[in-house]
Amino acid sequence: MRTVRTTGLVTAPPLLLAVAGLVHPRHLTAATAGHWAGLHVVLLPVFPLLVLGLLVPLWGRPGRDADGALTVLAWAGCLGYAAYYTGLDAVAGISAGTVAGTPARGAVGRLFATGDALGRAGVYALTVAALATCSVLLRRHGPRVLPGGAVVLVACWSFVDSHIFWPRGVFTMLGFAVGFGLLTVAASAQTGPRTASPGLTDL
Repeated sequence: MRTVRTTGLVTAPPLLLAVAGLVHPRHLTAATAGHWAGLHVVLLPVFPLLVLGLLVPLWGRPGRDADGALTVLAWAGCLGYAAYYTGLDAVAGISAGTVAGTPARGAVGRLFATGDALGRAGVYALTVAALATCSVLLRRHGPRVLPGGAVVLVACWSFVDSHIFWPRGVFTMLGFAVGFGLLTVAASAQTGPRTASPGLTDL
């Protein structure tokens, strides 16, 4: 049951984002501006939660060894993603949607350019976090983490320019859900003292 609850925890954010992608306007116009901005207000606390899929399998205090250093790197990458991708959501989502239906709509292009730069920085940070997380889990649990790690890294690659737009963005979020679920299950399996993930089974 603990593994089921933990898997539900890490897959819920990408699944919510996939559902949001199904109703996200394909284009920002004066007619869709209200829906665009309102959806991004709702998603403001959801995008940062995507990092749960990397943080939960690493649960526990980092040691003073290579695994500990990689864990801290993963935490830093997750923080970078949460900060910069939230910037994208605020600038290209809420701000652009707010001005698109006003006389200031000429600023939308500049807001998109700024938001895209923030979003790319956030996804690059998430990719670094994913690589560090997968490295730690591979050292702890062996090759059984590779399928989940591969799916997460492919999703990171797609996320750079897909956001959550249908269709690719929705499938990207579903990829994160699958990858995070596989990593969590792999990290939850007990095969010996060295491979146990500290604190994970206590969630």
